[in-house]
Amino acid sequence: MNVFQKTLILICCPIVLFAQKKQVKKKASPTATTPVAAASIQQPLKLWYTNPAQYFEEALVLGNGHQGATVFGGISTDKIYLNDLTLWSGEPVNANMNPQAYKNLPAVRKALQDNNYKKAGELLKKLQGKFSESYAPLGTLLIDINDDPYITDYYRELDIDQAVAKVQTFSNNNTIEREYLVSNPDKIFTIHLTSKKAGALGFTIHMESLLKHTTNISNNIIQMNGVAPVKADPNYVQKSRNAILYDAKRGTRFTANIQIQSSTGKMTKTDSSLTLSDATEATIYVSMATSFNGFDKDPATKGVNNVAIAETQLVNANKIGWTEIKKRHVKDYQSFFKRVELKLGGKDLVNLPTDERLKRYAKGEADPYLETLYFQYGRYLLISSSRTTAVPANLQGLWNPYIQPPWSSNYTMNINAEENYWLAENTNLSEMHLPFLQFIGNLATTGKTTAKTFYNMPGWVTHHNSDIWAMSNPVGNFGNGDPVWANWAMGGTWASTHLWEHYLYTQDQQFLEQKAYPLMRGAAEFCLAWLVTDSSGQLITSPSTSPENTFKMPNGFVGATFYGGTADLAMIRELFLDILAAQKILKNDNDFASKINTALNNLHPYQVGKAGNLQEWYYDWEDSDPKHRHQSHLYGLYPGTHITIDKTPSIAAAAKKTLEVKGDETTGWSKGWRINLWARLKEGDHAYKMYRELLKFVPPDETKENYTNAGGTYPNLLDAHPPFQIDGNFGGAAAVAEMLLQSNDEYISLLPALPKAWASGAVKGLKARGNYEIEMVWNDGQVTNVKIKSTTQPTAKVLMNGKIQIIKTSK
Repeated sequence: MNVFQKTLILICCPIVLFAQKKQVKKKASPTATTPVAAASIQQPLKLWYTNPAQYFEEALVLGNGHQGATVFGGISTDKIYLNDLTLWSGEPVNANMNPQAYKNLPAVRKALQDNNYKKAGELLKKLQGKFSESYAPLGTLLIDINDDPYITDYYRELDIDQAVAKVQTFSNNNTIEREYLVSNPDKIFTIHLTSKKAGALGFTIHMESLLKHTTNISNNIIQMNGVAPVKADPNYVQKSRNAILYDAKRGTRFTANIQIQSSTGKMTKTDSSLTLSDATEATIYVSMATSFNGFDKDPATKGVNNVAIAETQLVNANKIGWTEIKKRHVKDYQSFFKRVELKLGGKDLVNLPTDERLKRYAKGEADPYLETLYFQYGRYLLISSSRTTAVPANLQGLWNPYIQPPWSSNYTMNINAEENYWLAENTNLSEMHLPFLQFIGNLATTGKTTAKTFYNMPGWVTHHNSDIWAMSNPVGNFGNGDPVWANWAMGGTWASTHLWEHYLYTQDQQFLEQKAYPLMRGAAEFCLAWLVTDSSGQLITSPSTSPENTFKMPNGFVGATFYGGTADLAMIRELFLDILAAQKILKNDNDFASKINTALNNLHPYQVGKAGNLQEWYYDWEDSDPKHRHQSHLYGLYPGTHITIDKTPSIAAAAKKTLEVKGDETTGWSKGWRINLWARLKEGDHAYKMYRELLKFVPPDETKENYTNAGGTYPNLLDAHPPFQIDGNFGGAAAVAEMLLQSNDEYISLLPALPKAWASGAVKGLKARGNYEIEMVWNDGQVTNVKIKSTTQPTAKVLMNGKIQIIKTSK
């Protein structure tokens, strides 16, 4: 047991996270810039550790929604990965990449009409285009810190109430403290270092990058300039000499400027490093910028001036100074984060480092603090990774150290990109939803050409993968991809339902009329043209795939290409319902609404299989993998809203049976989805069981893929697919809100899927459809106090404690 642990006050409350040994007693009282509100119902929230990180999955992630830093907190050398959300390989996509592709569609449909699924799958490969590009790492900042041979203790934390990380090293002679933050108001990554002993602070900084770059030092500023590849193949593509390609005249440029500011100490430099010695305090400023200027502008010839932007940000940061930057950062961040607070009743553990909490929790121990921390960490991650116009959080959010990251760290449109935003509206972060909603507009632009060239159809479409360039074509590298993932055509259909959800929560009619509805209409136009009639005269899709899953026919044939997929029709049904609901408000497109209504009434209906399950396939075929991680055909239950236990009980029961067949063991993002599905079924205890499993401790495994012992949480609370994918964090956080609050166009349901483990608690700030904000307290599973705010609605219809009530709202 180290000195830090010996001096803890062992009480059953995580507020003892603030307890420290005498050298750092100042930590116990909040600073002037970060007071905890007296009315807060939530305990201070921190991830903390007693050792530096060795692996990415142990490091602490920071971000301002555009730039990011992954902090390892080393003792002799601190390694910090740097990212910029707009630094990707590639350039604006040529959406007209396969102009004759549409000519192959009739042959695919003919093969399906003849029930020749093998031939259809082979022919479908002719309707493929390029792979997506890859999210790129900017570089690595290294801080070599003067060795202190007498270090006795170490402490590392991420305070998600402030979005500030901290490292403290204690020795017989001194205490050194480092604070890290990435400011959105000032667009700067800042590290503040202090020494308790005067003149005892010394370190050297230098930069590295996996990308092509040059580094120079001028006026005691390290400047790195570089360029992203013009092509970076996905990590799963067979290795080739051309996997990473550079072109001196093409690609996104980037700049990182690093400066040390100190009122004490001596500065020296080499041709690649800066050294500060004999100092008492210092601030390191890191300014990052890229030339990205929009999805449709060449970043090399029409890009913004990344060099000038980085220089301006650095000059401004120096003028403002650390104290003011931190104050402005905390105020900005808390304006979003503090909207929601959660307190779960039950017995808390004594104080433990976060990784130890996870390990103990995995053994079945109760830990409502950890459950709250994970929920709020999801909100922290979204604020930190989604504040860039039309550039959403990607598969890894914002944090990626690899030049070929897992699955290109792209936008996977068959679940993952959408799951990133399930928590945006119901956890009161609508502003963080906007980058994804704006990105849908980019997809519609390229997707219009894709719909025409690949299918000769109106409207717009997007497929399995996309990237910062809003690539919308089927992937597969022009015939080398398996249709099981490459040719799925419902990406635009699914994404467009997010536009309606944003309206439902905000009641922003201007957004609905000017932004959302035109995009929804374009996606629906494609769907109308995409549908064909089956032998019974009902509308189905052809061809169809069910994301990444395969069927097994009675004759033993295993395939992916078929017609009339349940998942396709579920997403089309949801979009059509949204179109009709929007037209009840806008009343400006009656003829189109009539067409939608006719098609909706003629869609091939849901089918219940012989096992009582909801059929995934047009026929009652088996899954080749009955426990497959995807459950796309349950879309109508969640995130869709048209399957409910009240209005469609038999279909809801079939969905439940499907979940029972699939079981609970699955990957991280899939587990996040299944928790929400169980919550929609009002099965709170089952949802809670899986929530606990989502928090299963997974040791660092870097990029190792593991589908058998899948799902869980790394020491730094990032989701283990494995490897790391951030969608599990976002899906899990959304599920907590879904267990506590659900809403539809008729009423708000309080505690609809409350597990026994959360029999008492309190929450404030959750949002409901209709533009309501909820604050409530409950005890023994019953709501004892509720307050509802709304800027647009005078009353709310609420299902509470088993009864419908009308409650007056406040502004």
